[in-house]
This record gives sequence, structure tokens and C-alpha cells, in this order.
Amino acid sequence: MEATNQSGRHEVAIEIGKLPILVRTVDPTFREMLHRRYSGFSSSAPPRYEFEVDIAKEYETNDDDVEVSLQNGSWKIRRGDFLAQWDPAEGKGTVKQSANPYSIDCVLRIVHSLTLAEEGGFLLHSASAIRNGKAFLFSGVSGAGKTTISRLAPVDATLLTDEISYIRREGDGFVACGTPFAGEMGRPGENRSAPLAALFFLAKGRENRVEPIAPGDAVRLLMRNILFFANDAELVKQVFRAAFEFVERVPVKRLTFFPDKRVWEMIG
Repeated sequence: MEATNQSGRHEVAIEIGKLPILVRTVDPTFREMLHRRYSGFSSSAPPRYEFEVDIAKEYETNDDDVEVSLQNGSWKIRRGDFLAQWDPAEGKGTVKQSANPYSIDCVLRIVHSLTLAEEGGFLLHSASAIRNGKAFLFSGVSGAGKTTISRLAPVDATLLTDEISYIRREGDGFVACGTPFAGEMGRPGENRSAPLAALFFLAKGRENRVEPIAPGDAVRLLMRNILFFANDAELVKQVFRAAFEFVERVPVKRLTFFPDKRVWEMIG
């Protein structure tokens, strides 16, 4: 949902994984970018967190190294193109950044990753889709086939993302939620969610086959692909715990596939 408050600051509410975040800015051009980029994830729910974004010319470097640190209960998130500070207890934060969408994308990803860690979930470098009311994850190293498997999806499948999957703990299981974080396909996922049925680690081959993965190997592969940036010992423990619980509750398999639509007959 988009609005302008009495102080002249433009507001855009973005809800991903049932977590609404309000972003404010005085820059109308940046507001329009936010509105276009997150239009499928707009929200009218009361925000859990609020961020004031200021466009600052000094944050225009291309340094990709992210620093995430906790200081007196507040998170400091820094990269060459932005500086963010966020107090979860107060639900408020600030962002100084260059006028590009990748900065606020990164801030949102990190805020969600920290919140999910507290709640037993995580962000996973993977594609994900819903079919027949169930969600499926497709993970692997760069080039393993996440975008390919997404493009091969049948018309009755709903793409949640081809880049970063949002995994939330819900009851005794896990749910996958759509995200606006696009990969090679260049389009956001659908703002939907469904219970997770399986995680497939991808490999390209000359045939389609599915093989089980032992729990210990599954946890190691899963941890390699979880997106987590903070050097915080307690939260790292919680992410490990979430990974073990995930493997206990969700089947993890290896999917070797030939780039043909028939591979989806083996998925669900």
C-alpha cells in the first residue's frame, strides 16, 4: 500500500512472508521505484518495522562486502552503497543509500534473515514453486539449474522465486513464501505460500532421476545455501537448529535432470 503522510514523506508498505515493513522516503522517484518493484507485495497490515530511507550521494561505491553487527540491541548493516541501523525492539530503522533498488533489496533481505533466525526459519538460495497445493524447493550451486527448472515448470505451477526462497516455521512443519527478489528470470515471485513437500538439490545430467540424501549430508548442503550475514553466535546456533529441524521434517533429495519439461513428472 502506498501513501503520503502529513510530513510529506511517501510511504510504501511491503509484506513478505507475512512480515509487513513500512518504508518512508521524501524522494518521489525512489517511492515510484519501490511501488513498481514491490507492487505484488504491498500491504495494508500494521507494520512490524518502519524504515526511514534517505538518498545520499556519498553511498555510491560498488563494494559488495556486507557487514552486519549488533551494538547495544541495535543492528548496524553496512555495504559500500548503503548504511542501515535498525532497532528490532523499537521496530524502527534508518537507511542511507544510493538511489538504486539493490540497496533496499539487500537491507530487506538481511532484516528478514535476522527475523527468521529468531523464529526458526531462514532464507535459502533456491528457486521454489507451488504445485497441487504443495511447495517445492530447488537449490544448488550457481549453474546447477535453478532458473532452468523454473522455466520448465508446467502452467499449473506457481513460481515463488527463482533466486531466494523464504522458509518460515509454521506449527510442526515449514512453509515456503513467495519473494520479490528476482534472479536471472528478472521477475518477482507470486505473493503466495504453501506447506513444504520437498527440497531438491539440483544437478544436470543425461537423464532424470531422484535419489535420497542422508540427513547429515542434507544438513551440510542446506547450510551452504542458507543466506545469513550476521556474525552473531546465538543466532548462528538458531540457524543450525532450524536446519536440523528442517531436515527432520522435510524430505531432502538429489534431483539429476535433463532440461526437459518431463522432469516435473518426478517432482509433484
